[in-house]
Amino acid sequence: MSYGHWLNIVLFEPEIPANTGNIGRLCVGLKAKLHLIEPLGFSLEQKEVKRAGLDYWKNLKLQVYSSLEDFLKVNKNISYYYASTKASKPYTAVKYQLNDYIFFGKESGGLPEIFHKYHSEKGITLPMSDQIRSINLSNSCAIILYEAFRQLSSNIDI
Repeated sequence: MSYGHWLNIVLFEPEIPANTGNIGRLCVGLKAKLHLIEPLGFSLEQKEVKRAGLDYWKNLKLQVYSSLEDFLKVNKNISYYYASTKASKPYTAVKYQLNDYIFFGKESGGLPEIFHKYHSEKGITLPMSDQIRSINLSNSCAIILYEAFRQLSSNIDI
């Protein structure tokens, strides 16, 4: 597959600029597209975003949406999963497909309850001890994105 992109990372109302910068850099490195759903807890021009993304940010395939409703109007009939500590399916139990979308919630509160209530079969989770509530957003994204890359690498031209 030539570059455009092979996977989509969706951040719902991200709050910490360095996490988004790190995820943007990761997306450039693996040729994934980053979708941001507002409101953002920072400006994309903030130095923390740019510092984490380094000079790679200019190469990022990025789209920003004013709301979840706006995202859904633009992206219809998508194949997706969402990462959540409330899910029970391990992220490794999924067979990722080219052009899948993977949603991640905001750092302080995750995704809206509608994901869990109506789409629980799409939830994936990372194993962790009961000593913490969750791991860092950019780490979670990296783990899941690399698993999708591992599964699909024969179909991807990086």
